[in-house]
Amino acid sequence: MMSERVKKLREESLEAVPYISMERAQIVNEVYKKYEGSVSIPVLRALVLKEFMSKKKLCINEGELIVGERGEAPAATPTYPELCCHTIEDLQIMNDREKISFKVSQESKDIQKEDIIPYWEKRSMRYHILENMTEKWKDCYENGIFTEFQEQRGPGHTVADDKIYKKGFLDFKQDIENEINNLDYNNDDEALNKKMQLEGMSIACDAIMILGKRYSELAIEMAKKEKDQKRKKELLDIAEVCSHVPAYAPRTFREALQMYWFVHLCVITELNPWDSFNPGRLDQHLNPFYQKEMEEGSLRREEAEEFLQCLWVKFNNQPAPPKVGITLKESATYTDFANINSGGLRADGSDGVNDVSYLVLDVIDQMRLLQPSSNVQISKKTPQKFLKKALSIVRKGWGQPSLFNTDAVIQEMLNAGKDIVDARCGGTSGCIETGAFGKEAFILTGYFNIPKVLEITLNNGVDPMSGKKLGLETGHPGDFNNYEELFEALKKQMNHFIDIKVRGNRVIEKLYAEKMPVPFLSVIIDDCIKKGKDYNAGGARYNVTYIQGVGIGDITDSLAAIKYHIFDKNNFTMNELLIAMKDNFKGHEMILNLLKNKSPKYGNDDDYADEIMTSVFKTYYETVTGRPNIKGGEHRINMLPTTCHIYFGSVIGALPSGKKSKEALADGISPSKGADKYGPTSVIKSASKMDHLITGGTLLNQKVAPSAIEGEEGLDKLSNLVRVYFKLDGHHIQFNVFNKETLLKAQKNPEDYKNLIVRVAGYSDYFSNLNKELQDEIIARTEQAI
Repeated sequence: MMSERVKKLREESLEAVPYISMERAQIVNEVYKKYEGSVSIPVLRALVLKEFMSKKKLCINEGELIVGERGEAPAATPTYPELCCHTIEDLQIMNDREKISFKVSQESKDIQKEDIIPYWEKRSMRYHILENMTEKWKDCYENGIFTEFQEQRGPGHTVADDKIYKKGFLDFKQDIENEINNLDYNNDDEALNKKMQLEGMSIACDAIMILGKRYSELAIEMAKKEKDQKRKKELLDIAEVCSHVPAYAPRTFREALQMYWFVHLCVITELNPWDSFNPGRLDQHLNPFYQKEMEEGSLRREEAEEFLQCLWVKFNNQPAPPKVGITLKESATYTDFANINSGGLRADGSDGVNDVSYLVLDVIDQMRLLQPSSNVQISKKTPQKFLKKALSIVRKGWGQPSLFNTDAVIQEMLNAGKDIVDARCGGTSGCIETGAFGKEAFILTGYFNIPKVLEITLNNGVDPMSGKKLGLETGHPGDFNNYEELFEALKKQMNHFIDIKVRGNRVIEKLYAEKMPVPFLSVIIDDCIKKGKDYNAGGARYNVTYIQGVGIGDITDSLAAIKYHIFDKNNFTMNELLIAMKDNFKGHEMILNLLKNKSPKYGNDDDYADEIMTSVFKTYYETVTGRPNIKGGEHRINMLPTTCHIYFGSVIGALPSGKKSKEALADGISPSKGADKYGPTSVIKSASKMDHLITGGTLLNQKVAPSAIEGEEGLDKLSNLVRVYFKLDGHHIQFNVFNKETLLKAQKNPEDYKNLIVRVAGYSDYFSNLNKELQDEIIARTEQAI
C-alpha cells in the first residue's frame, strides 16, 4: 500500500507542469566562455558538469526520502544548447502546442535570445551534423526515409550494472589516477589523449561527490529549521545518507537507491542521452542489501517498499527534454524510456527471481506511473508464480510491465559476440533493445521506413509525395516480368538508402567522439577507464550501432498483394494498381477490396505472406548488419517504432496493402491494423517466423479484450500464450487490455479519462497525451480473444 507520504508525492508529481529551465544552459555558457580553448575537450565537458553540480539550485521536496531533481523543481526541464540550440520560434511552439508542451517564460525566451543563441547557434552538434551531411542524406531525412536520433539528443542507450553498488566515486577516482600514473608515453602514441580523457573522468567524479555533499548540507540546514520532530529526523537521515554516497559504496538498501539516483541525475544532466539512463537489473542489485538488512532486522519490507515508491516518483519528476520537428514526431512523449528489468537469470545461469523482484512488481502495481517503464524478464527457469503475478498487473490495463524472453535476449547477445556472463547480466532497455548492462554502448541512430522504400521502388526512384528523385532508377514496375524482378529492385533501393544512412551515422559518431565526450558516463561503463577512452569514442567493452526498422507488416502485405493478384492470379495489372494508388483508391473500389480483403496477410500464420515477411526481414538484416561503425563495433538491426509509425505513414501515399495515403503504419512487428483475423496464436506463429535472435530486439503489441482474460483461467491462458511465443524464440510481447468502446469514449471525453494509460509501442502514455492519429491507430488495432 502507499503511505500518505507517497500518495502526496505521487499526486504532486502528476500535477507538476513541465516547464523549460534555463539554469543549465546558462551554466554551460559560462563554462565554455571561461575555459574553451584553454583546456582539453574532455576536461571542458567535465567542468561543465562540475560547475553545474556546484551551482545548481537544490530541491528537497516536502516529505521525500530519496532526493535530487535534474532541474530546480519537479518537471523543471533543462535545455542542452551544445546539442540543439533552440530558436525563439521553437520555444514558442513548445509553449503553445496542445500535446507534450513545456511552459516557457518570457525571461527564458530573453535568456535564449540574448545569451544562448548568439553563442551556440553555429556551435551546437545539430548545426555540425547538418553541415556535414550530404544533400542526399538531408533529402532522405526530410522526406521520411529515415530519422536521426542524435540530431537533437546525445548518444545514450546504456544501463547501469552492479559496480556502483560496490564502489564509491572515491574508488573510481583512484582507479582513474592509477591509469594516469601507468600511462606509457614512450610506447603508446595515444598516451596524451588517454590522459586528457582520464582527467575529464576524474573531474566528473568530483562533480557527483559535490552534488552529494551539497544535498547533505542542505538537509542539515533544513533540519535545523524543521519543527516537526519526525521530519527533522528524516532530514538528518537524508544528510547522513548523502554524506556517505556517492563518495563511498552504499551500505544499505536506502543508500543503494540514493547512489543510483545521483548517478542517474549526472548521466542525464551531462548530455541528455537518447534513451534515458536506467538501473537495469534493479532487483538483482538491491537484493543483497535487502537480504542483509532483513536478517539484521534493520529494514522492514514496508520500509523498502516506501523507498522504492519514492524512487518511482523521482523518475516521474523528470520529463524527457523537449523535442521539435521530426524528432518530436518520432517520439512524441514526455517519457524518457528508463526501463527497469526484473527477473531473468543470474550470472551463473540460475533463476534470477528474488524477494525484491516481487517487491518491484508490487511497486509497479501501486504507483501506476508512466516513468519508470518496467519489464519482466521471463526464462524457462522463471517460476510460474512470478509470470502470473506480472500478468495480473498487465491485465489491469495500463500497459506495464512488458514481457521479455530472457533466453532469447541472452542468445541475441551471444550471436553478437558477447561474453555469456555479460549477456546473463544484461537485458533490455528503452523500448525493447538488448544490451550488456554496464559494459555496452548500444546506440540507436534512427528509424528506417521500410514501406517507403517500396513506394519509391514502385515509382522508379522517385518519391511521389515530394516529387524528388531520392532513389535509384531500377525500372518502371510495369516492365517487371515477375515478382522476383520487383524484389531485386527493392533490394537495390534498400541498399542505396542504407548506404546513405550508414555514411551519416559514421560522420555523426566521429563528431560526437571528438566534440562531445561524456566523461561521467565513461566512469561507470566498462572498459572506458582501462582503455583511457570515452564512451562516445569506443571506450565501452561492446559498441553496437542500431538502425530500427519500421513497417514490416505493411510492406509484407503490400508485396503479398502484388505477388498474389498481379503475378499469380492476373486479377489486375501493375499499371492499374499504380493508377489506383495514385488516386488513393477513389473510384477503384474493386481493386481496394481485393487488396484489403482478398489478399494473404501477415499475422495469420499464412506461409504465403509470412515467407515474404521473412524475405524482407532477411534483406533488411543483411543490408545493415556487419557494416562497421567508427568505434570498433558494427551496425545491427532492431524492429520498433516508438511513435514513428504514425509519422512514417504520414509521408507515404497509398500502398498495395490497401493502406490509404498518410494513414499510420503498423507498430513494431505487429500485423497491419485489422489484418490479423485468426487470433493471437496465429499472430505469434507468424511473428516467430522472423529470426529474432539475429536482431537487437523486436516489439510485438497485442490488444486483448478484458473479458478474454478474466479469472484464474484467463490468467492461465495469457501466461500460456507468453510461454508459447517465447518457446518459439519471440523476443518481446506486451498487451493493451481495453475494449474499443472505452477508448472511443476517452477520445470523445478526455476529461473523464485523464488517468487512462495505454501501451503505445515500447512505452506507456496517457491516452489524452496522444495526438488523434496515434489514438486512432491504437483504437484500430485488432482486439484479440484468447
